[in-house]
Amino acid sequence: MRVRTRKLALTEGMTAGFLFGTAAVFIKFLHNLDAFYIAFWRLIIACIALAVILIVLRKSINFRIVRNNLKELLILSVFLALHFIFFTSAVKDTTILNATVLVNTTPIFSMFVSAFLFNIKPSRLAIVGLTISFIGVLIIFYGEVTIPNSDAYPQGFLPGLKGDFEAVLAALVEAFYLNYGRRIRKRMNILSTMFPIYMLTAAILGVLGTSATNRILTLPTETETILPLVGLGILPTAIAHTFYFSSLSNLKSFETATMALLEPIGATVLGIILFQEEPAPLFVFGAAFILLGIFFIIGRRNGRRDFDKAIKRNEQH
Repeated sequence: MRVRTRKLALTEGMTAGFLFGTAAVFIKFLHNLDAFYIAFWRLIIACIALAVILIVLRKSINFRIVRNNLKELLILSVFLALHFIFFTSAVKDTTILNATVLVNTTPIFSMFVSAFLFNIKPSRLAIVGLTISFIGVLIIFYGEVTIPNSDAYPQGFLPGLKGDFEAVLAALVEAFYLNYGRRIRKRMNILSTMFPIYMLTAAILGVLGTSATNRILTLPTETETILPLVGLGILPTAIAHTFYFSSLSNLKSFETATMALLEPIGATVLGIILFQEEPAPLFVFGAAFILLGIFFIIGRRNGRRDFDKAIKRNEQH
């Protein structure tokens, strides 16, 4: 059995952060579908992908552990369903940039949730790193909105306040998801955790979607719909989100959330490779801040010990 290390968790978190940059792009290609439809099929495809991985790796799900933790898995699935609905709606109701920047306020919310609900105090170094990284995100945001004739704000149109609010709600829900999920991750294997979470989340989205739209979320048949959905279900979900949750084994919730700040960098790298888009100078400056802040957080060595002590104190109460 491979021993989990902080270095491995950081690698998983950073990989997830880069791959998250594909999510908003795929969602924008699905402009003719509602948020429930996209989120539902995103999770169904992720379930299929994980099932294939389980078969290829000849792994099995420990149903006894799943049954013993079913209540916690259901709560996590509710949080995840709400996060996907809010984020997908945000991408549709505002710009990709706004949705990406605002959903990445998760580390801040997560830090407060950790401190006030789980009595997990971040170190000064972690706070400094988080602050530096978030400044980097704001620099990227400022650089984009001040570019003349920027595609982010065509013809001076300001993004919808509704979409901005949805992105913040997505960040808030994700903060609770990460904090609550940290204890489950310590008790369960990652594949045995994520497969039932994805299945339960898909079921919740199916019920909510059918109730909200008064129609069945039928299987798509158009190529222009299927391809972005498959990409969305595999890259930022089955791969990235699974790595993201897995990193909770050795990282605090706000540390894992900070790794997602790599999302705008990942999106820009994809833009360079696929569309030969040259990033603005301020983007490079902001990206440097993000990476510097992450290096500050990576430098923490005693985070897991502090977290374990805090969890034990909580369980005793």
